[in-house]
Amino acid sequence: MNRRRRTEILIEEESNLAKHLAESIAQKYECCEITEPHYGLTMIKMRESAKNSLFYIGEVLVTEAKVEINNEIGIGIVIGMKDELAKHLAIIDAAYKAKLPETVEWESRLIDAEQRIWMKKAKRQAELLETKVDFDTMDV
Repeated sequence: MNRRRRTEILIEEESNLAKHLAESIAQKYECCEITEPHYGLTMIKMRESAKNSLFYIGEVLVTEAKVEINNEIGIGIVIGMKDELAKHLAIIDAAYKAKLPETVEWESRLIDAEQRIWMKKAKRQAELLETKVDFDTMDV
């Protein structure tokens, strides 16, 4: 599982999976906090569909943290003011970079979480489609 997919799952997942995974690593290994969670702004890119060109739509507030485990640096960046989540993501990232044995066991938990996220999104989409108005069938 690649880093982007893993991070998206951990951010969208609501049962504190990131916290549990990070705490399991922090209990067994020395986690050196390089940069404590801090706030910053980053530019958001959008693709303009007509010309297929990139442009910056604006800025968004992010929280960033850096952690070192076994000489590997992990980075956690999340939208909003979420100090703990950023730190948890950094610990998990460092654990994967350090190829810790615990990360092998996490794959199935992450895949299960991803399926729950997709089911929740599908349910929400179905709820939204029930309220959709079909103007072609309306008599005016």
